[in-house]
Amino acid sequence: MTQTAPHHLPEPGRNCFRIETAERMSVIVDADAYFRVARAAMLNAKKRITLVGWDFDARITLGHDGDDEGPRKLGPFITWLVERNPDLEIFLLRWDVGGLSTLFRGTTIFTLMKWMAHPRIHTKLDRVHPIASSHHQKIVVIDDCLAFCGGIDMTADRWDTREHAPKDERRRRPSGARYKPWHDATTAISGPMTKAIAEICRERWKTAGGAPELTPVEGVSACWPEGLDAHFQALPVAVSRSAPEVEGRPPVHEIEALYLDQIARAKRFIYAESQYFASRRIAEAIARRLDEPGGPEVVVINPVTAQGWLEPIAMDTARARLVEALRRRDRDGRFRMYHPFNAGGEAIYVHAKVLVVDDRILRVGSSNMNNRSMRLDTECDVTVDADLGGGTAVSDRIAAIRNDLLAEHLGTDPARVAALLDQTGSLVATIEALRGEGRTLRPYEAPELTAIEEWLADNEVLDPEGPEEMFEPLSGRGLFRNWRRRRRHRRA
Repeated sequence: MTQTAPHHLPEPGRNCFRIETAERMSVIVDADAYFRVARAAMLNAKKRITLVGWDFDARITLGHDGDDEGPRKLGPFITWLVERNPDLEIFLLRWDVGGLSTLFRGTTIFTLMKWMAHPRIHTKLDRVHPIASSHHQKIVVIDDCLAFCGGIDMTADRWDTREHAPKDERRRRPSGARYKPWHDATTAISGPMTKAIAEICRERWKTAGGAPELTPVEGVSACWPEGLDAHFQALPVAVSRSAPEVEGRPPVHEIEALYLDQIARAKRFIYAESQYFASRRIAEAIARRLDEPGGPEVVVINPVTAQGWLEPIAMDTARARLVEALRRRDRDGRFRMYHPFNAGGEAIYVHAKVLVVDDRILRVGSSNMNNRSMRLDTECDVTVDADLGGGTAVSDRIAAIRNDLLAEHLGTDPARVAALLDQTGSLVATIEALRGEGRTLRPYEAPELTAIEEWLADNEVLDPEGPEEMFEPLSGRGLFRNWRRRRRHRRA
């Protein structure tokens, strides 16, 4: 008999920062749609645009379809916006270490100099964080009445359509080089929740030492982008954060607490899209559910490998160890990890951070399922929870968004996903029935790890759980330390 999971709803001060009403909320999938909607919103800005991100690349094209006379590229577009509107100010906050790459991006340095010279464009590099930490939030706020919050950075390599077409010529860096198909997600939100997200941005700007001081924007109310359909209307939404301790400010672990609560609440399905799967605490929470007879199915959509030269060592090795441990606990075959591929057989890089639990919880944000996102980096996620309000209509919409995401990955339509899911009652069985050649999901296959890779993964050398662990003796660290402690306790 399945154990009753603790029913932990979003709770300010514990697993979220605030719960406020979203007058409208939409989930935006992939950067082709996001860049177009964000551009339209920025064109309508009256007083302020706040851009908070891990990275910005002034050379990218920001959703220009010829519908306006503004410059195509992000850098000149920012300057053009303030020159056409004398009441507009733009605040741009980005991670300082990532900002160093700007020096090697062709003409970007000259764009930055123009921004810095303009009295109404304020730029700041966020360097107030512990060693090895990063500022990872991806937020845009327009006049404190519209916010975009999710996983998409306004930088290179992000643009793609939901088709993820093979060898799409538009998928090129500013240098002209091609990049891989890219899957991502964010949200658009209006109403009181926007003011809570704006408060998070103001606090981060202040912590980073930004000037001038940001105060709430008053007197602007109507700013929902024309043509953007709202998935939800007039419902409570929670916003959660991660932040390390800095300069006497206490750490914030809302995101980690919410992940653990949401995994514990699942009854039938946990569907997750994440760039990484390397968090020991999340793996342990999943393991507890796999131990339960009749517990929920867990499906994780991951990229084939992490991007970069260091990330594969840190993340892929930890993923292999954790997945193998979960498979050994998975007596009923309820855990699956898949990678999406397009019609030409190219691996699609998963950068989205999405969690759907049953048809009750929808979460989109910047946090990955790795240790850094739980305690070391600054993150921001938003959650729709049908148990907070909205009833059947919200639940149906959450299920539809999950089915739509699966349809994208499996090269089919959402109605077919929904019909099969109703027929089988199983997320895993539905995916297996729809998998095929070309555009599809392929199962994860654990690689063989070298002794060094195993040691790095087990000791979390490159993915610490927080600033305090950077200097903790290795004997007290490691992916499986809690499992090892419990085993020793049982033997004793």
